[in-house]
Amino acid sequence: MTKTLAAAYLGSIIAANWAIAHVGTQYDPHGPHVLPVGFGLEAPSGVYVVGLTLVLRDLVQRQIGKPATFGIIVAGAALSAVFSPALALASGLAFLVSESVDFALFSLTERFGLLRAVAASNAVSLVVDSVVFLTIAFGSLAFVEGQIVGKVWATLAGLVVLVALRSRRVVTA
Repeated sequence: MTKTLAAAYLGSIIAANWAIAHVGTQYDPHGPHVLPVGFGLEAPSGVYVVGLTLVLRDLVQRQIGKPATFGIIVAGAALSAVFSPALALASGLAFLVSESVDFALFSLTERFGLLRAVAASNAVSLVVDSVVFLTIAFGSLAFVEGQIVGKVWATLAGLVVLVALRSRRVVTA
């Protein structure tokens, strides 16, 4: 289970970078591909995957512990930089900073239960990820509201999956 979670986490980082470069509408040849996220907002298309990434990181930490998870976060940032050279700095730093924030907050809140810890850590880290990525990648926070909405949708979907996994006893609370 731990290798599968770690692979899913790292794969989600690759998928997010790929989506930004290939999925959705691209208004500017140097800008991201975007998708609608609701409420008339759009966000770079990796937004849904990044929301899932944050949930996966919490599960990885719970399964393999803090030191190994932080190593996987660093590997994810490096993977992001290798996979998407055009967005390497923005993507790599956004993952490193937001995942570190998520890691810290999850560590502080996991004693209150898995679902609460995931919700709390993701609520903060998804904003951090959005601000860091958009500022560095595009020099603008034009998509920040859409980024946040899209990541909230993905986090909620992740929480639904966690509840389902807990009911099947695949993941323990």
